[in-house]
Amino acid sequence: MGDETRARALDNTDRSLIDLLQKDGRASFTALAKAVGLSEGAVRQRVQRLLRDDLMQIVAVTDPANVDLTRQAMVGINVDGVDPRDVADKLSELTNVHYVVLCAGRYDLLAELVCRDDDHMLEVLGEEVRKIPGVSGTELFVYLKLAKQNYSWGRLTA
Repeated sequence: MGDETRARALDNTDRSLIDLLQKDGRASFTALAKAVGLSEGAVRQRVQRLLRDDLMQIVAVTDPANVDLTRQAMVGINVDGVDPRDVADKLSELTNVHYVVLCAGRYDLLAELVCRDDDHMLEVLGEEVRKIPGVSGTELFVYLKLAKQNYSWGRLTA
């Protein structure tokens, strides 16, 4: 959502709009306006500002298995000799890497891989991830079953 930290606080109306859009990203401005007690124009302006300021995104979310991406895994990555941020930038450029985080602990980075099958996973890991300069080790955590996936971060309550 952007590298900059946004200093502007969300008010209760912003939080309500985000909550409503997390439940139904296709909700009309009319329905949103009715729910929060503002005019349709005021809601449209608020939603556009939230989008413009990278405070939220409205996207279509698919189940990877339904689009022929049946193998997912988290990979713990150790980095040596280079800044882990540089490796994170390179990982972020890879098509099959959908999530990258710098972290503390056993690994310097975690990256989520989403692939067609096991052979594709091996190819991405061996020919792309492990060939990035500075990657000194990896450990793969293959997903057997996704128990929970939620995009309503923290239920935005004041």
